[in-house]
Order: sequence, then structure tokens, then C-alpha cells
Amino acid sequence: MTRAVLSLGSNLGDRLAHLRTAVAGLGDAVLVVSGVYETPPWGDADQPAYLNAAVMVADPAATPRDWLERARAAERAAGRVRDPERRFGPRTLDVDVIAVWDAAGEPVLSDDPELTLPHPRAHLRAFVLRPWIDIEPHGRLPGHGWLTDLLNDEPLAGDALELSPRPDLALESTP
Repeated sequence: MTRAVLSLGSNLGDRLAHLRTAVAGLGDAVLVVSGVYETPPWGDADQPAYLNAAVMVADPAATPRDWLERARAAERAAGRVRDPERRFGPRTLDVDVIAVWDAAGEPVLSDDPELTLPHPRAHLRAFVLRPWIDIEPHGRLPGHGWLTDLLNDEPLAGDALELSPRPDLALESTP
């Protein structure tokens, strides 16, 4: 069995519908879904605000590569088009595999350029850490430490203040 944390983000079209479709597409693998946060764009400020969330998933047969394929399938279902000229540009849906744990609960480490685990920039992104804390308040990012410590350290403390919880928007944990 593997367990994984996935980060969801959308800033084009019906952002909430894209997030909901991604959660529904993960089906019975979904254990818990975070609240929704509205966040300023990261890396390329010339684009609309994002809706972000985190999902904890588990599947007895899934490999880390399977989680990546499920993430990409969700993006394709949302009509995601990757722009090679604009790495951090707007998108209908972005699903990142943040961390994966094996059946024994040990973190899976990978330096594969297609699937680096844990995600190489997760510790720098308040929009990943804050929703993850919703679903795992005492969580740790493998190789980096406690989520709350990471979120409260500079430079993320300022970024965290820019996240707006959206309790009016909910994602269902079942399809």
C-alpha cells in the first residue's frame, strides 16, 4: 500500500469545478480533503488567483508512478495544456505529487526528474503546506521537517498571510 499527499490548484475556468473533478476522479483512494484556499499566483504574478487544496490518498496497489499518472489524468480531464515557454503560468488544473509513503509508512525518495520525491519545492510553497496541515496537522515533509515549522519560517510566513481560506467552497471527499 502507498499513501500520498497531492496538491491541487486551478486558476482558469471554473476553478472549483476543476478541483472537485480531480477529487472525484481519485475515487475510493481519497482518504481526506483539505479546505479550499484562494492564493496569489506563485512564480509568475501576471495571472489570476488560484484555488488550492490538498488530498491524502491511499491505494494498496499504487506505486509512486501510479500517483503521477493519476495526477496527469486529472489534469488532462480538466483540459490542461502545458506551455513549455511559461513554466509557472496559468492552468485549468495542476496536480502535484508532494510526498509518498510505502506500506511500512516510510517516505519514498526519488531523484527521477519526472517524479522527484518529496516534491523539490513543496517546502517553499505556503499554498501546499497550509492545506496539507488541514488534513495532517502533525505532518512532516520528508527531509524538511514539521509542516507548521516550515510554514512559520521565513520566507513563507509572509506568503502564508496571503492565503485566504474559502469556507464557502467545499470539496467532497467522495465522488
